Formats: sequence, C-alpha cells, structure tokens
Amino acid sequence: MRKYVAAAVAALGLAASAVSASADDWAPPGPIKLMIAFAAGGGADTQARLVADALETRLGWQFIPEQVTGGGGVNLLRAMQDEPNDGTVIGMIVAESLGYNLFTADVGLSPADFTPLTTTAGAQMGIVSRSDTGWSSFEDMIAAGQGGQEIRFGVMSPRLADVAYLLGQAQGVDLNIITVRGGRAVLNGVTAGDMDVGFMAGIQGAGVAAGDLVNLASAMSTPLVQTPDAPLIGDLGIEFSADAFFMFVAPGGMADAPRNALSSAIAEVVSDPETEAGALIQRAFGGPLLIQGADLEALVTQGFDESSVLLDTVSD
Repeated sequence: MRKYVAAAVAALGLAASAVSASADDWAPPGPIKLMIAFAAGGGADTQARLVADALETRLGWQFIPEQVTGGGGVNLLRAMQDEPNDGTVIGMIVAESLGYNLFTADVGLSPADFTPLTTTAGAQMGIVSRSDTGWSSFEDMIAAGQGGQEIRFGVMSPRLADVAYLLGQAQGVDLNIITVRGGRAVLNGVTAGDMDVGFMAGIQGAGVAAGDLVNLASAMSTPLVQTPDAPLIGDLGIEFSADAFFMFVAPGGMADAPRNALSSAIAEVVSDPETEAGALIQRAFGGPLLIQGADLEALVTQGFDESSVLLDTVSD
C-alpha cells in the first residue's frame, strides 16, 4: 500500500502535465454520452456538467449527460463496458470506483477493461469535526475516545469505513462508524450533531473558513490546502490513506487519437480558472490535479490490486 500512497504523492507533481495530442487532431463522430456515476448536484456531477458545457462552447462538441448511479461508480462501469470506444461515450467517476469498489464488487471486471482519460482534481479529504466539540486537534478527539466518550465517525464508502476502522484500532479507540450516502450526508450529520467527526472531501471548506468546522487531520498522503499543518493520516498509525481523485474514463480499447484529444480538451478546461469548471476546481479542491496516460493507468491498477491488502489487514 505504501507504493500506492507514493504514487499518489508523486502524481501531485503532474498537475501541469498535458498529453501530446490536441483536440484539433480529432472530433467525435457524434454526440458524446456523458455518464455520471454520482447523484445530481454533487461534486462529480457538477464538475462533469461544467466541463461538458465548456467543451460545447469551445469545440462545438455535443454532450448528453446521463446519471448512472450506485455501487460507488461500479454501476456506471458495468453499463459502460458494452458501449462503443470511439469517443462517443465517457464517464465521470472517482479513482476508488476503478479500485476498491470494482475489486469488492466481484463482477469480473478490472481497470484493464476501461480506458482512463484524465483526473481533474484531488478531493481535499479531511477528518472533520464541529468546532464546538472543543477539539482543536486529532489528539483531542482520541483523548476523548480513550476517556470513554463514544466517537461517531461518518464515512461515505466501504473503503473509507475500513480505513476509519484501522485508524481507530491504531489509536486504541473503538470508533462507532456510520456509513451514509455521499459526502454531503457526512457534512449534514456532523453539522446536526448526529456524528462527532467524519471524512469530508472538500465540502468542509466553507465551514472551516467560517470557523464552524475543524480539519483535525488530512486523510490524504499530502497536506490539506486549507489546513496544511494538520497531521497526515500516515502519521496516525496506519499505512492506508484516503487519497481520492475525480476522473474521466471511457470504454476499454480506445484508440490514441480520441483518448488523447478527450484528455487534452478536458485538462485545458479544468486548468483554466476563467471557465466555470476551472473556477470550481480551484475554489473547492485547491486547483487542478491532472494525471494521464501510463501514470493514471498505474495509479488505478495499484488501487485495484492493493485492495486485497486493505481487506486482509481489516480482517486481521
């Protein structure tokens, strides 16, 4: 798992990378079906639609958005596998969809059955509580748990539930892990007092800025942009992180021309702060994070292959 974490850290240095081909070298043979793995109004959905809007304006490409939700992105991947790979079908998922979620779904698919296009941003995954708990640090939360207080920990995916479990075990605290659907549900649960703390992937930004929420730790292998002094999860006793990346994917076996043109066009949009997509990514996620080509293939393959390590560690 340390290899996967190291790859994620190295990938942060690729934010300005670009593929060699441009959108001038290729055009879609028809409208592009844009499959979106998560519910309308969320971070992935909003990004995807704003990227599509910008590409329609810039290049004249036509997009037809379609929600294909469920299974943490696996339902989209299953629906995508039989779609044409000529550039007329792409999807917005998170890297975890092609990793832990696909591995545990046991549907006979692997990352090799798909064509990763590009990431857009890294989710600013923090371990977040309300400021009125009196906790100003992760150590404060652990001290409360070791003192007998029940710590209700909100998560939004099975993988994050496993990471939270290991985190509690490493700190000698039996966390009460509550799984809900989506990061907004974690935010709402913490804000309402139904949870004491939870993983939040950038959605906490406004609350932290207002002083209502506290980033107790970075759940990533890199510091939080908003709270760079918060400890990293790797310093808290476990070797697994909650690094998360938004990404576009396409059916497997896509030729280089459409793959490079799509990747390049998306990267240019999200890297431009003058576009609505670029402004959103700058505001919510600290700027674009672009991983493409062989680097992205390696990242998702490692995430898939090393899911068994996480599962074995939890079972032990």
